[in-house]
Amino acid sequence: MTLDDLPASRTEPDGSAVVRLLSYNVRSLRDDTEALARVVRACAPDVVCVQEAPRFFRWRKYASRLAMATGLVYVTGGATATGPMILSSLRATVERSEDVLLPRTPGLHRRGLATAVLRFGRAARLAVVCCHLSLAEEERYAQAGLVLERLADMGADAAVVAGDLNDEPDGRAFRRLAGTLRDGWAAAPWGGGPTWPAGAPRKRIDAVLASGPVGVLGCGVPAGLAGVGDADLRVATDHLPVLAALRVPADPGGTGGRTG
Repeated sequence: MTLDDLPASRTEPDGSAVVRLLSYNVRSLRDDTEALARVVRACAPDVVCVQEAPRFFRWRKYASRLAMATGLVYVTGGATATGPMILSSLRATVERSEDVLLPRTPGLHRRGLATAVLRFGRAARLAVVCCHLSLAEEERYAQAGLVLERLADMGADAAVVAGDLNDEPDGRAFRRLAGTLRDGWAAAPWGGGPTWPAGAPRKRIDAVLASGPVGVLGCGVPAGLAGVGDADLRVATDHLPVLAALRVPADPGGTGGRTG
């Protein structure tokens, strides 16, 4: 399968929208950033949920550079969410955004969420939660519950969670999320499944999960990207990206909102 097999971004006459969402752990931009930018651009995403965005010295500069290199704009997250970050194309209107810090477990890296409600066209509204869950099993399970709570609080029926779950589909945290949301790759597999490690992927720990009203048209590790070779995917970072084409329904309340 190639990128041509995945539906392109578009707005339908009924106000619904096809949105391409990419989830990508970029390992703090410590690898080949030019290859990384080529991969992202080739996917032609409307939204990118980034994990392990730069979060220390001059992190805003590096976030800005990544956005510019990929033809996107910064929405929210980065150091303020301890790593998760959301970028978007100019197609998206940001109605609101917020970074959420999750409870700290002594001795473990603190985790957070980058969240935003985005509108496409006049009436298609999508709540997005970008996450990077804990390496510790018990904390990871608890964080999955907090992700679902946050999603419910955002007040949008059409919603998506994307990120590095540090858990495989049979794990407790992954199953907790998939019990409420639809695992995109399981619902509409397209491209590859395993995402880590990039050089010889054997675990599917990165995922895009959608709420009931959101149609999953295809989801998986992209293949056949124009101008991008397998070497680019191996050297860009230590994870492979997950790309999903989502059909977001028209929301009667999606014609307004504030930018934030």
